Amino acid sequence: MTYIEQIRPEHTWHLRQQVLYPQSKLSEMKMDEDDNGLHFAAFKDNLIVGVVSLFPRGDDYQFRKFAVDERVQGMGIGRELLNYITNFTALNGGKRLWCNARVSAIGFYLKADFTHTGRLFSKHGFDYEILEKTISDVQMNSNK
Repeated sequence: MTYIEQIRPEHTWHLRQQVLYPQSKLSEMKMDEDDNGLHFAAFKDNLIVGVVSLFPRGDDYQFRKFAVDERVQGMGIGRELLNYITNFTALNGGKRLWCNARVSAIGFYLKADFTHTGRLFSKHGFDYEILEKTISDVQMNSNK
């Protein structure tokens, strides 16, 4: 059984480090923006197996540091988390959900109806593209 709950930012740091930045120190996982964001975790057997941080700015919502434990990847947990924050964004009046997607993960987001912006960049040795999704009531209801 998997469930999703809002959590404190420091509860995201271990999985961020483990999945996204294994060569970095745990103490480097805190972002200055963490205190202004909303943080969610997917739990399986009462363990955190997925995390994502959401940062609203008006009706524009950016998500960052999306990580799913490698031991449970491919089980739909990432899709559940993405659907959850999509619904959360819609319920809170968001019109656009976007992220800086690692190029290696673009296919995952395209399957969830995100679109290319063509804005590419590199940071800390990773290549990214900004992907976005327009939020509507129809999309919110179809993600349930």
